[in-house]
Amino acid sequence: MHNISTDQLPESRTLSSFSNASVFGALPEPAILWLLEKGEIRAFDGGEHLFSRGQPGNSFHVILQGQVSYYKYHDGRYAYIRDYCEGEQIGFMSLIGLHERVGQATCQGDTIALEIDSTIFQALHNDYPMEFGILMINLAREMARTLRSVDNLIVDKSR
Repeated sequence: MHNISTDQLPESRTLSSFSNASVFGALPEPAILWLLEKGEIRAFDGGEHLFSRGQPGNSFHVILQGQVSYYKYHDGRYAYIRDYCEGEQIGFMSLIGLHERVGQATCQGDTIALEIDSTIFQALHNDYPMEFGILMINLAREMARTLRSVDNLIVDKSR
């Protein structure tokens, strides 16, 4: 894992391409650029972890390129939950729930992710309140979709 700057992002990762990401949907490009410049952009090799169980949950990650598999730890074992793809976020539930990481996020091949910590999240709220509201709607929408998928799994298992 190593930090990269916005200038080091692959040419295919233009500012306008990020506007199509579910996390950044409807955010104006200046707000996306602000997040990219204030956050930590990191490049990971396959098999590296974005985060591991027990680490502080004071940030979330937006997958800018690649794919991340999430494994939840419970009752003494890890279980695969799902894959997170480009444009999706992972880790927001720990940030908003104020708890440490309860699983591990493993990169599947070369991955680039933007980490937005609680300080940047708060600064966005203070400096760009309308954009913060849009981001919150996007994050809530993504959480709702995830909960619906989990609900569907529970229904399937109850048959």
